[in-house]
Amino acid sequence: MLETPEKPPITGRIVALFEVLLCSDYPTQLAVGAGLYLLGFRPTTASGALSLRYVVLLSLIDTVLLVGLIVVFLRSHRERVRPVLFGARSWVPEAKLGLPLAVGALVLAVAAIGVVRILAPSLHNLERNPLQDVIRGPRDLFLFGLVVVVAGGIREEIQRAFILHRFDVWLGGPTVGLIVSSVSFGLGHRLQGNDVAIATGMLGFYWGAWYLRRRSSIAPMISHAGFNLIELLQFFAFGR
Repeated sequence: MLETPEKPPITGRIVALFEVLLCSDYPTQLAVGAGLYLLGFRPTTASGALSLRYVVLLSLIDTVLLVGLIVVFLRSHRERVRPVLFGARSWVPEAKLGLPLAVGALVLAVAAIGVVRILAPSLHNLERNPLQDVIRGPRDLFLFGLVVVVAGGIREEIQRAFILHRFDVWLGGPTVGLIVSSVSFGLGHRLQGNDVAIATGMLGFYWGAWYLRRRSSIAPMISHAGFNLIELLQFFAFGR
């Protein structure tokens, strides 16, 4: 007779839930945003557009804070950081896998937005992505490129790997974690429009599924960063 696996202790699940909520990006961004506000930095310019300086500072400081928290939480449970976040596979093949996955992400996003706009056109509530207004020249392109690679490709995939790991071990399994993290990821991008938020949620599911399949965030990182850079170049070339 097969033994029934023991359920994680309730205290462990409460701690894991607290860690997931703290690393969901909302608390850390609110804390960093409040700190920047006290220092005199404002999220918008006098014309009402997003401030690139604010976006860069918020994103990079939040990246350091969030990744630091994840490392602390893993080590506090005596878990090794590399196996949890990056797996046991060689990084080079994983990085190479990320290149075709970036193309797959692009196809998925275009298809998702196209379907949403056909089936539910009311969800296309913004004619112009507000992030486009912060890119006015090559310098802005470079700074925002740094943001989408570091805070997008690297931070968000480390964050996703950690959250999926916590769900896998403590909070109901990887499938539950994949659904919850993908919905949260989509909601976090509503600033760019409801249709974009839905497509982003699907991208979160896509990258999360690849992490669970490979148990490494390297390929999703490369894919995510590549996707973001392609999107950024599109904004710069056609959106000004």
